[in-house]
Amino acid sequence: MNSLKAKTISGVLWSAIDSIAGQGLLFLVGIVLARILTPREFGLIGMITILISISESFVNSGFKSALIQKNNCTQRDYSTVFFFNVVIGIFFYLLIYLSAPAVSSFFNEPQLEKILQVLGIIIIIDSFTIVQKTIFYKNVNFRLLTKISLLAAFISGSISIAMALLNYGVWALVTQRLINQLTITGLMWQLNNWRPNIIFCKKSFKTLFSFGSKLLISGLLNTLYNNLFHLIIGKFFSATQLGYYTRANQFKSMPAEHLSGIVNRVSFPVLATLQNDSKQLREKYRILIRTISFLSFNLMMGLAAIAESLIVVLIGEKWLPSVIILQLLCFSGMFYPINYLNLNMLQVQGKANQYLHLEILKFILTIPVLIIGILTNIINLIIGLIIITIIIYIINSSWSGKFICYPIKSQIKDILPSIILSFSMGSILFIIGKTININQIVLLLLQFLIGTSIIIIVSELFKLKEYLYIKEIILDKIKRK
Repeated sequence: MNSLKAKTISGVLWSAIDSIAGQGLLFLVGIVLARILTPREFGLIGMITILISISESFVNSGFKSALIQKNNCTQRDYSTVFFFNVVIGIFFYLLIYLSAPAVSSFFNEPQLEKILQVLGIIIIIDSFTIVQKTIFYKNVNFRLLTKISLLAAFISGSISIAMALLNYGVWALVTQRLINQLTITGLMWQLNNWRPNIIFCKKSFKTLFSFGSKLLISGLLNTLYNNLFHLIIGKFFSATQLGYYTRANQFKSMPAEHLSGIVNRVSFPVLATLQNDSKQLREKYRILIRTISFLSFNLMMGLAAIAESLIVVLIGEKWLPSVIILQLLCFSGMFYPINYLNLNMLQVQGKANQYLHLEILKFILTIPVLIIGILTNIINLIIGLIIITIIIYIINSSWSGKFICYPIKSQIKDILPSIILSFSMGSILFIIGKTININQIVLLLLQFLIGTSIIIIVSELFKLKEYLYIKEIILDKIKRK
């Protein structure tokens, strides 16, 4: 069990470094690009995000989760999944290429045809990566993934910034995504010894797809849910409005969705090893819930409180309409990592049917919110998103906890200290931002220092278990170094 703890800690740390360093570098590149480009150019990319994301869901087909969940994967399993992914990737690229004129006409944006046809190539590139990435995940080898992400982010970021400065406009954003994915794929094949055999085993495909197919449908619904707002805003409002939304969403995604990514990548393979030991599974799950909640609530409430000074300092006053959008998105974003963890628990236990039912329910709940948003404005659309996220959290945690005797009442009790701390800290920072009239850079630094101090002092004073657990991990890692 000590080796599992060490593996978990190492996986969490390196996965966190991967998100903070690799994705953080991409985030910094995005800040530079936001200063050079206009909200409209970001909005154009946002319009076609849903098509690329849906195609990538089909390419994945739930096989990544199926391979991770299966304890003894064979060469036949990996090779079968690989060739299926490549064929599906090519098929969906051709579909996107041919449908590009219709998409361009739908949004009434002539530029979108060529953009979609070029950016769609990322689907084929991604199909070559899934098995390689799955092997890294199964081995909890995030150290190497971190190095790959950093190098890819640096190369793609440098090229895209140079293109933006040379007035290539939206094509700088297209090139960034293509080069980033191409570099990741190339490095994974270079650094991973696995190579496919020319095998397609029907039995292996049937076994994996019986589990993965339900996750495929769940993944498609989740992708639609996450990207429908881009579609609605792009169609019924404008590319500029969508640009404000996508930029606010990227600020929110840095702590929320990347923390969710860490949870997803590490918790699934680690918890999967405990699927036959219900007591250990529950204890490990409970520690993860408390720790992730502490990080998520404090990060998101802090971000909501400093949103205005952060946006002004980093990307300029031309992006000020993004502030209120970002603040609202933070309230929904704080529940993302916990929802991922709850859904991972269902996957670990092989409850693919329940997972699918929850995704269908989430999608159904979204429909009236979208209608209200279309008839009114973007703000009401996001307020509806917050309500849905809270409802989904209650349902997800009830279902996942049911199978390991960890009811939602116990889960809420465990995360309540983090909720109280984060809302108190966020309120203080927000009041400081509205009452102190000083330089925005100085204000941002002041808010950061005060927020961090509040979290540390209160956590030390009340001996919050989740804080002490994180502190123990960090100190243990420092001592080892």
